[in-house]
Amino acid sequence: MATSSPPLSQGLLLLFAIASGLSVANVYYAQPLLDALSDDFKISQAAVGGVVTATQLGCALALLLLVPLGDKVPRKMLMGIQLLALVCALVTVGLARSSYVLLAGMLAVGLLGTAMTQGLIAYAASAAGEDERGRVVGAAQSGVFIGLLLSRVFSGAVSDVTGWRGVYLCAAIMMLCLAWPLWKRLPAIPVQADGLRYLTLIKSMWCLLRDDKVLQVRGVLAMLMFAAFNVFWSALVLPLSASPYHFSHTVIGAFGLVGVIGALAASKAGRWSDQGHAQRTSAVSLAVLLLAWWPLSLMESSLWALVAGIILLDLGGQALHVTNQSLIFRSSPQAHSRLVGVYMLFYAVGSGLGAISTTAIYAARGWQGVCFLGAAVSFIALLFWLMARRGD
Repeated sequence: MATSSPPLSQGLLLLFAIASGLSVANVYYAQPLLDALSDDFKISQAAVGGVVTATQLGCALALLLLVPLGDKVPRKMLMGIQLLALVCALVTVGLARSSYVLLAGMLAVGLLGTAMTQGLIAYAASAAGEDERGRVVGAAQSGVFIGLLLSRVFSGAVSDVTGWRGVYLCAAIMMLCLAWPLWKRLPAIPVQADGLRYLTLIKSMWCLLRDDKVLQVRGVLAMLMFAAFNVFWSALVLPLSASPYHFSHTVIGAFGLVGVIGALAASKAGRWSDQGHAQRTSAVSLAVLLLAWWPLSLMESSLWALVAGIILLDLGGQALHVTNQSLIFRSSPQAHSRLVGVYMLFYAVGSGLGAISTTAIYAARGWQGVCFLGAAVSFIALLFWLMARRGD
């Protein structure tokens, strides 16, 4: 978009944030419910992380096959089709009676929830002028992050009242309520790559990754950061639902509310990137992400330490994620959907690996093993960023 584009209204920014948050929440409802799913479908604790991994596989497929369509197909129409399909997937999960149907439904929820979320982020970036793109992406991404965190609160509270199935049926209703305001308010944006055939469009994602060093570096950082995130959030329900806490899903999910403090504090990261401070923001974010694992490791002796660790983890992760996206959107304005698709493929890989590894580690080594794994992944991310800076 040209720099002369009028600034986006606060109302439209809010709609992008709310829609992105509700869309991404669908992908994360399962995390506080892993123990209930394990009991209902007779899945072992060590293997139940596969439910989250199935969702992340859907995420990866969406990023590779659906998100790039935003550069070729009118985005408003694409959003409408994906929203209705997502409602069907949520109902399928809510009515599942076998583990096979559950996993297939989770894969579809990951596929369509991710396609909508990242499509909305690319939509916002394309609608924004160049001089406000970091701010706009930061606002939309804050909605994503808050939606991600509040999904655990919603999931825990609703499941305590209606059971885990009620979570997905309520989510389907919420997505239906979102359809009308999206159709009425989202701006029409010219398609940037309508002349490309679908297979050519998909192949061009490899060219973007091959030629764009910023995309390469930021993608690897996203993979490691989201792996660390899922190491924590996928394992948290297991110790908190067991002795000595025996917390309900409502209480466990409420810990996500704490993370909103960190997410809101990091919302200015996009603005800082617009002002030329992207590398400084990255350094501080990665250091905070690593530091978070110290108070998190003290959870067994202090729940206040857990609260402090969650704030630090979400502050560092959100600031890094917004900075990453504001940097990758600076190039190739005609390829925003493909850029976010490639970038978030790294996220899907990291999230899936984090989820499946942490439940296995917890079964073998307990909470301290989980914290050691998360700290190791966070340290590798910081080390990688330092090496990439030296190569510049």
